[in-house]
Amino acid sequence: MTGWSPGARNLYGADTRDVLGRSASEVLRDVRARRDTLQGFGAVGAPEDARTERRTVRRPDGALVETALRIFPVEQDRGRPAWVVMAAASDRYQEWVTDQSMLSGLFTQAPVGLSIYGPDAHLNWANDVVQQVMGWRAGEWEGQANSVLYPHGTILSPPRYHETEEVLEEVLRTGEAVLDVHWRGPTPAVCAYHRVYSCSYFRLQDDAGHPLGVCEASVDVTDRYEAQTRLALLSRASGIGTTLDVWQTAEELAGLMVPDLADSVRIEVAESVLAGEEAPSSVSGAPTGLRLMAERTRSAPSVAQSDALLGVIGSRPMTADQRLLAVPLLLGGTTLGTVTLLRQPPRAPFTEEDRALAEELASRTAVCVDNARRYVREHATALKLQRDLLPRELPQPSGIEFAHRYIPTTGPLGVGGDWYDVIPLSGARVGLVVGDVVGHGVDAAATMGRLRTSVRALAALDLPPDELLTRLDDLVGQARVGIHRTPGDEGTDRALGATCLYAVYDPTSRTCAMASAGHLPPVATGRGTGTRQAEPLDLPTGPPLGIGGLPFESVEFEFAEGAVLALFTDGIVKARSRDVDEGVKDLCGALDASAGSLQKACDEVISLSAQGSADDDAALLLVRVHAFPVDSVASWHVASDPAQVAGVRALVREKLEDWGLDEAAFVSELVVSELVTNAIRYGRPPVSLRPASGRRPHTDMRGFGRGPHLSASPPRRRRGRRRAGPLPGGAADHHVGHALRPPGQDDLGRDRAGAGSTTGPAPGAVSSIPGPARSPQSHTWCSPDACSVSPTIPLGAPAVGIVQRKDYV
Repeated sequence: MTGWSPGARNLYGADTRDVLGRSASEVLRDVRARRDTLQGFGAVGAPEDARTERRTVRRPDGALVETALRIFPVEQDRGRPAWVVMAAASDRYQEWVTDQSMLSGLFTQAPVGLSIYGPDAHLNWANDVVQQVMGWRAGEWEGQANSVLYPHGTILSPPRYHETEEVLEEVLRTGEAVLDVHWRGPTPAVCAYHRVYSCSYFRLQDDAGHPLGVCEASVDVTDRYEAQTRLALLSRASGIGTTLDVWQTAEELAGLMVPDLADSVRIEVAESVLAGEEAPSSVSGAPTGLRLMAERTRSAPSVAQSDALLGVIGSRPMTADQRLLAVPLLLGGTTLGTVTLLRQPPRAPFTEEDRALAEELASRTAVCVDNARRYVREHATALKLQRDLLPRELPQPSGIEFAHRYIPTTGPLGVGGDWYDVIPLSGARVGLVVGDVVGHGVDAAATMGRLRTSVRALAALDLPPDELLTRLDDLVGQARVGIHRTPGDEGTDRALGATCLYAVYDPTSRTCAMASAGHLPPVATGRGTGTRQAEPLDLPTGPPLGIGGLPFESVEFEFAEGAVLALFTDGIVKARSRDVDEGVKDLCGALDASAGSLQKACDEVISLSAQGSADDDAALLLVRVHAFPVDSVASWHVASDPAQVAGVRALVREKLEDWGLDEAAFVSELVVSELVTNAIRYGRPPVSLRPASGRRPHTDMRGFGRGPHLSASPPRRRRGRRRAGPLPGGAADHHVGHALRPPGQDDLGRDRAGAGSTTGPAPGAVSSIPGPARSPQSHTWCSPDACSVSPTIPLGAPAVGIVQRKDYV
């Protein structure tokens, strides 16, 4: 023995001085062998190559050590043979052999790419897998930076890394491994398409802990990554169809598909579907009349319009290099549209799995598109119904100017039940109505039509506002009781809980009487203080319609000439971002700022309400009130003497001549004679007559009497049929009006040229009224003890016959 290392001393327990110079067969003798193989060293025929032997050596302390000897022949000076013996415990040696085998298999057989980068982040070594995938030739990759070797690679995840150099620098600095970094890039030697690799990085260091470099291990996970991407797309498909808007639904689908499924997408929907109709199909099965809804691309060129129908017809099998894929928006047997996808190189073509995913997404989108189509159809139906029920042309009474707006909701709730109306009444008075039905849709629009018709019918009876709302409330309650209920249906009438505001403006006195059934009070100008001229009216609010239990209260207000009255629904002043009080303040400010055109004021108010919310529809009616000039109204008190009738006729004739209405004098005298005669004969003092000249001449007759009048509501309200009877004390105020038409015009002042026969009885005919007489204009019921009203008499009629029965006129 010529050398003995410290490792040998630790393994065998012998000091160097005790070993040097002794025979190797003595020091490393195998106690379990019959002969010493080391004796063959240098002998003729002894092995000259390196070899491995296993020995059991006894230590000086008597312990046995299982060792593995690795024997290497070497040469000394003068050609004398020598041997280097590397000794290790058998178990440690077996571990070393296993590690070497594992590394050898990993480097040469496993499909794992191994690369070693130096401290400068340049590639120092790569195994055969990496070289074969990238197509590198020997020596051309050594010492190159990662950005030079992989110029087109992209890190997909985690998002905190953008370049591979960032990962290498972090691992070198911290010594902590970074696992499962998804990298996508081209692999020219294996495939022309991009592949996805899962890369892990760990630091290499020496025994002292000094970093030597970074090792990168990469595995191809393209199939797994694409499967996970498809699964993630399906899980995010719930984001399609968040609204009932086809445009938005198409944009959501396009944003989902690009770039995870395709590089470009084009979505088209049939025109008939957008209109809410069924989608017609051609003989080939492809939809006709397509409109582009959404198009998105991340690389040029995008899907061409001429390619839109490729692959739609039928279910043709996928080809090996199919980059254009078109699937139908299919619902049942109806094709609502098409979805066309495109992939550009170096991305891989579509596979059967990609097609199945695209068809699934298109199927879900088709359901959302069909829901939007049904909504469009129902919304259009409800909107058409409501617009048909709302007044298309409102009359133009002589005492007011007005402008109006109706704004349906733009959200998924659909059309609501807001409405407004302007109703001409007798004596140049005007009825103003605004109301709101609870809910949205066709039912709300139909209920609005019922209430509007009922209000117009009740307004024709010349009822005061509180009495009209009482009648309307009774009608709603009766309809609610009479609903035919079906199993599972509570039978709630939409009219229950509706609100309504009714006002009557009299231009001769500039007064307006109004009552509210749960509705917001109007806003009027000219009643505030300081710089603020508009403010809400102090109007008591009664219960909504159909609730019952409380009476309605009517309040009369007097307005100045030119004052503006705003009647509105809660959609004008209420929104998510503001409460009702703030909305009313904004409305008052808009009225103060717009002192000119009512149309511009309407636009200003609507623009303010549009800034809030579109959750509810809105109705607005702006009215500018005017008073009749003093010289256009006359008023006389008539004594209860039939002899006064002739004098009254003379006064009327003189007044008509002053107004330039000579041609209407004959008919007016006839009407006034009948009115005054009946009032004197069947009524009680005082009796007054008030003719007025506006767009049409009007005659007002007021008198008091007893008889079977339609009574006002008693303090305790009752449902069901209301009995007719006299008021307490037998007094009732009857306001009777009669309007005269200029020649050639109808009751609304429109030209009657070519209209055919006139209204009213023919010349010389006799009117027979088989019940309580009623004025065609005022609809006020009369009795023998009350005033009598003649029917409407067309101008130019030579005579009118009036028959008086014993009890009724």
